[in-house]
Amino acid sequence: MSTNQGDRIGEPGQLVVGGAGFSGWHALNDTIMGGRSSGACRVDSQGLSFDGELVEAGGGFVSVRSPLFSPPLDLSAASGLQLAVVGEGRRFKLAVACADGVAGLTELIPGGLRWVYEFATAAQGTSLVPIGFAQLSPSVRAKPVQGLPLGLPLRFDPSRITRLQLLHSKFGDDGGLNPGFRPGPLHLELHAIHAIV
Repeated sequence: MSTNQGDRIGEPGQLVVGGAGFSGWHALNDTIMGGRSSGACRVDSQGLSFDGELVEAGGGFVSVRSPLFSPPLDLSAASGLQLAVVGEGRRFKLAVACADGVAGLTELIPGGLRWVYEFATAAQGTSLVPIGFAQLSPSVRAKPVQGLPLGLPLRFDPSRITRLQLLHSKFGDDGGLNPGFRPGPLHLELHAIHAIV
């Protein structure tokens, strides 16, 4: 098992989701915007597996995402998340959606505001990927955003997390091209997500 530690940000604590708990997660691919990528999820006691075919032309992304959490997840006692993922050397993005705490304005942004972080995976085995909440940056449709209308600040709220999503896209979290993007057959496994304390 390989470990992608990055900056030391804490130890894994509470299990957010793992094993058969991924039931209800589903694929969301670039076909929603006219692309031709395909893929589907299956869930068993080991976690979530995704197999698909990534087509760059006309879109260029595949993803797996949770259902909406209702009520929202309250991870205010945590400093981040740790993913146990098999990614075959690809670079992925974690995208986190939060219920809006700024007068509902982020709900008006077409495409929705997401808090994202891009990370690498090992070519073989399981990568343990710690992602601090402080490392997440706001993004809309794969483009970074700086602030809300009227100059209101953007603020990530770990007490109101409504959805988690893992993407492999031709675009990185800075809006540029993802250097780890590879079209063609793709296999992804997501075994567990823990809160980091």
